[in-house]
Amino acid sequence: MKHIVAFFLALIVGCISVQAQEADTLARKADKPERDAFQSSWLIDNPTGVVASKKTLTFDIQHRFGVIKNGNNDLLGMWGPANIRLGLSYAITDRITLGFGTTKNDRLQDFNLRVALLRQTRSGSVPVSMTFYGNTAIDARAGDFFPKSSNRFSYFSQLIIMRRFSRTVSFQVAPSFSHYNIVDESLANNQFAIAAGGKVSISDKTAILLDYSQPFGQNSDNPGLALGIEMSTGSHAFQVFVGNYNGIVPQRNYMLNPNKLSDKQFLIGFNINRLWNF
Repeated sequence: MKHIVAFFLALIVGCISVQAQEADTLARKADKPERDAFQSSWLIDNPTGVVASKKTLTFDIQHRFGVIKNGNNDLLGMWGPANIRLGLSYAITDRITLGFGTTKNDRLQDFNLRVALLRQTRSGSVPVSMTFYGNTAIDARAGDFFPKSSNRFSYFSQLIIMRRFSRTVSFQVAPSFSHYNIVDESLANNQFAIAAGGKVSISDKTAILLDYSQPFGQNSDNPGLALGIEMSTGSHAFQVFVGNYNGIVPQRNYMLNPNKLSDKQFLIGFNINRLWNF
């Protein structure tokens, strides 16, 4: 009889232990990082908080056609003056990415950094993801433009807070600070701004994108606005959109954007984001 009682007690303890282990396993799974809120490292004109996994190489093609002015006379700006940026970045860890890009207008060469500070979890214990993005850009035009070499430099830093609300809806908000070492006398060297944007998926591979940028102080009456569509797979994302920013490099857009919403100075652009894992 004692052996039977001991057997049942051991069986009960074993079942409780197994259930506790299963509950712990489920809790750990639930607390895993949530899937990325966005498919690309760019939300039209602003960086997203997405940081690629370790040993991922990312190639960006960002193109802006001319302003839509004369309808068929310049094929909706496609025959007008265009701007393009080519960029490469590499994830040295799961939380840190280093990159370099070159832009046609002003011959800008930018060195950039992304750092994942927080990651949203599936359990909701961490409700948002938070990423720092920063760059240093060098204007490589002829020396006559700049009295000193240091005048070539500009800087941008942004704190990106994003959340994946569901499989279809994601949103981010991003305060930023821009600085140019030299600007026209009518402008200030510094610019604070905030960006907000989101994605609404309409299928597994297609989403509608919205991106809004609001400078404070100078240019506060000339925000950036873009609406587009994104088509993506696991290794690349293609965005095509209409907006009023053509500088591509963020500080160029926030401080020196010539295209005014009030004058309906819009342009067509596209971004291509391609990933390789090594």
